[in-house]
Amino acid sequence: MTKVIKLKKGLDIRLQGKPQPKLASAKLSSGYALKPSDFPGLTPKLSAKVDQDVKAGTELFSDKYNPEVKYTSPVSGKVVAVNRGERRRILEVVIESDGKNESLDFTKANPLQLSKEDITKNLLESGNWTFIRQRPYAIVANPQHSPKSIFVSTFDSAPLAPDYQFILQDKMDTFQTGINAISKLTSGKTYLGLDAKITNNIFDRTENAEKVYFDGPHPAGAVGVQIHHLDAVNKGEVVWYVNVQDVVNIGHLFLTGKVNFERTIAICGSEVKDPQYHKCIIGAGLKELLHEKTLGENNRIISGNVLSGSKVSADNYLGFYDSQLTVIPEGNEPELFGWATPGFGKFSMSRSFLSWLTPNKEYRLDSNLRGGHRPFVVTGQYEKVVPMDILPVHLLKAIIIEDIDLMEQLGIYEIAEEELALCEVVCTSKTPVQAIVRKGIELMIKEFN
Repeated sequence: MTKVIKLKKGLDIRLQGKPQPKLASAKLSSGYALKPSDFPGLTPKLSAKVDQDVKAGTELFSDKYNPEVKYTSPVSGKVVAVNRGERRRILEVVIESDGKNESLDFTKANPLQLSKEDITKNLLESGNWTFIRQRPYAIVANPQHSPKSIFVSTFDSAPLAPDYQFILQDKMDTFQTGINAISKLTSGKTYLGLDAKITNNIFDRTENAEKVYFDGPHPAGAVGVQIHHLDAVNKGEVVWYVNVQDVVNIGHLFLTGKVNFERTIAICGSEVKDPQYHKCIIGAGLKELLHEKTLGENNRIISGNVLSGSKVSADNYLGFYDSQLTVIPEGNEPELFGWATPGFGKFSMSRSFLSWLTPNKEYRLDSNLRGGHRPFVVTGQYEKVVPMDILPVHLLKAIIIEDIDLMEQLGIYEIAEEELALCEVVCTSKTPVQAIVRKGIELMIKEFN
């Protein structure tokens, strides 16, 4: 019997610049980078040296406290820079590609015939283990832990999110191999979260996983929401999850014995000339990806989606877990009588503006806060966009005062930034919700790890 979970809370924000179902190979980037900042909670220990020749799968750095977790090069070439910040913190390891994308050799085998230990070893040695993350905390999974279940969300409900039905339509055999591999890592269930709105879903035929359909607005596609409704994380428990494209990369490893850090991304947003899909490699330089693709000059480039992505410059690199690049207006220009105008072209969840009259309209929105910071008070706004059985305002206040016991009681183990990202959109207080959530997670890691 098909299991469907209907969610009423949330908010779909329709933006201009939706990617069209066209696929192009992006201009080959001369430089690729692996950034420790893409992996929250990581203290990197450098392994590679400048001028060292590397292949895809060569270790660049490891986790100081879990040295078996290796972070490897996505391409073959030469390490040309190790850029550091304050207190010599490693910001990025930059590789100049040789254009060959040669890979080291790893185990090639049917994962169904391997033990959990053999699969874990292959993933760790190749660097593919970093595709596996855990809740609580939304960090790279600890291979010493045993998850009670593993989750893969097969759809993304964020604004302008990529369509995985289009991206993976020719990769389902490889996807199935990846599912076979990760399903061996848990004694519990492997869950696939599917979009109930899609008919003839390409993931319907997936084996060795329990399929559950979600019907509702964003954040229905967020893996944390799906975990909450199917196998909630309590104190002392661990659940793992993997991005749907990374499942394919894991499958490729076992089918070929080679690593594959390819990613199909959506280059989208109102300031993109021809929004569509591009094949590239994780860590690719944005300058080449966005070459002659944007409109105007005063834009904000976001690695990821507009809700939980990271603001980056054009000389930066694609985030490790990101499947879209979004370009929107910066929004730093003054607006005359902004709050007093009817707001015909503005979006609002409430009826402050007239957007409620045109629910299907697509908006050209910018990053302007539309006001300053105000006292953080209980308004009931957050609860309307968080389809989880938690009290978000009370949890955030518990984080602010660093009350660990209260944080545990209010659900800190169940959330990451993306589950509460919409709170920032609807917040009249302009509270930096996601920054507060990450502060709380870091506090918990420091306290218990």
